[in-house]
Amino acid sequence: MATTSPFLSLLLFSLFFFFSSATTFSTTNRRIKKVEYLKLPLLHKDTFPSNPSQSLSSDIHRLNTLYSSLLHRSAKLPLTSGASSGSGQYFVDLRLGTPPQRLLLVADTGSDLVWVTCSACRKCTRGRGNSAFLARHSSTYFPYHCYDKKCNLVPKPKGVACNHTRQHSPCRYEYSYSDKSETKGFFSTETTTLNASSGSSVKFKKLSFGCSFQASGPSITGPSFNGAQGVMGLGRGSISLASQLGRRFGNKFSYCLMDYTLSPTPTSYLLIGRSNTVNASKMSYTPMINNPFTSTFYYIGIESVYIEDVKLPIRPSVWAIDELGNGGTVIDSGTTLTFLAEPAYRRIVRAFKRLVKLPKADDKTMGFDLCVNVSGVVRPSFPKMSFKLSGGSVLSPPPRNYFIDTAVDVKCLALQPLTAPSGFSVIGNLMQQGFVFEFDRDRSRIGFSRRGCGKP
Repeated sequence: MATTSPFLSLLLFSLFFFFSSATTFSTTNRRIKKVEYLKLPLLHKDTFPSNPSQSLSSDIHRLNTLYSSLLHRSAKLPLTSGASSGSGQYFVDLRLGTPPQRLLLVADTGSDLVWVTCSACRKCTRGRGNSAFLARHSSTYFPYHCYDKKCNLVPKPKGVACNHTRQHSPCRYEYSYSDKSETKGFFSTETTTLNASSGSSVKFKKLSFGCSFQASGPSITGPSFNGAQGVMGLGRGSISLASQLGRRFGNKFSYCLMDYTLSPTPTSYLLIGRSNTVNASKMSYTPMINNPFTSTFYYIGIESVYIEDVKLPIRPSVWAIDELGNGGTVIDSGTTLTFLAEPAYRRIVRAFKRLVKLPKADDKTMGFDLCVNVSGVVRPSFPKMSFKLSGGSVLSPPPRNYFIDTAVDVKCLALQPLTAPSGFSVIGNLMQQGFVFEFDRDRSRIGFSRRGCGKP
């Protein structure tokens, strides 16, 4: 699973959860007397790669997995885990159970389910050689009964009936992915322990998650899993971590991915709840677009694209969601590059080729249509691109977010064409760097700003 982004350097940053005392969280004093943050370390593992095309391959694999969720509309499943595709990017150290067991999870805005690799071992001890959650060692672990209404939130194994009268009939789930990988286990509830900024331990009770006792396939068992023990879903669905915690904190979360090219690498972060670091007056907002065929992804509306303030002749229908749920544009933290509908992509590449005055690279990096040689150029200049979004806001990322180093003295345009007829465009994490992004689900809007990104 989770091949990390080859384009991002090592990042170590914190996951903060914002909360007040009138919640189901508890501390040793039973009541939180002041507002504070919860901090968990979140890290990115890999450095810049020798072969950037590997990232493109992982991104395409991930998108195929995400698209597959739209092909199973009749099942009305709450997710297709993007992290299963091998492109999960950011890792959070989560403590689960009583007493707490530490687990490394992939944080993913393209999925809903929180799931961990589990073990039923009785005599095992948590240590360097044990990478699973030991359910029998936790006094607060309980699988949902198969008759519980929450069991309907996850897909079931074929041929397994629910015995409504039997006392011990756990809710079984089974997720299958586009590359035939799958995870099976019990949909369960558990206590999560988080560290507050004050230094106290804060517990969140009854977190719904998947306890996976069987996993197979290259995405979630191979080397691309990168040592993680599961997935932390942050999508729009009801069982994501963002939904389970967020509904108690204003139903919103935000994050900032700092520029990986800076040295030393600045701190990045993710906040769940209201935060003083997100100044609404400095934010630009665009509505969240609803797709009736999926509840997971964060859709936004693109109205037009500008290169050097010149509007490109792209038909509005290129960006629209059609009557079958195809198309549209998704913001995704787990995809590295940005994928755009092919007609728009071709127009954009054509404009850049006309305006970029640098010589073409002798050996074009495989998979990229525009690469230039910047040898001897101290500060290469590139045309500015901006996206006009629904609601009138404009997203104007700096050129370093879409012209990236792929080799020594070579920069390539980090955009890709979307060719799948049932797919959607994706704004990847490179394009998001240096911005605060706020996902306000109560007001159904997404905000962004270049200000405040360095203030966790």
